[in-house]
Amino acid sequence: MNHPTGLTDPTPLNRLAAVTPLVHPKLRSVVTAPRTAQHRPLDLRVRAQRIQIDELVVDDPHQVLAHARQAALDDPETARQLGFSHTEPLALPDAAALLCALYDTEALTDMGLRLTRHTVRVSASNQQTEPVSLVRSRMPEDGED
Repeated sequence: MNHPTGLTDPTPLNRLAAVTPLVHPKLRSVVTAPRTAQHRPLDLRVRAQRIQIDELVVDDPHQVLAHARQAALDDPETARQLGFSHTEPLALPDAAALLCALYDTEALTDMGLRLTRHTVRVSASNQQTEPVSLVRSRMPEDGED
């Protein structure tokens, strides 16, 4: 007589481990030994991010354009990303963007731009908690660059 599982003889439970390879394929997942779950180590790393934003305005357009033309010759790849070509002059916003991409704030203040606001955004978190965020902003005082 056939057993409902498709086996001719039900296998006794005490011998199940010895005959597991011979068990019908549909039953293999049922009769395999339970696997112990591997514990992943607790990730205690904290990731922090700081974004600094300097807002600048153009005080001397002629100086900005002159420095940008020279910067485009010195770094043609960055200039090309901003749409600069030798046949078309740089527009003032493109010139300011090029200078801001290539120089730090102190150098920019010598190239016809003026710092109007400095903002720092900071966030830190790990995988177990919500991020902590802080935004600090300051405006330079008169005479300070």
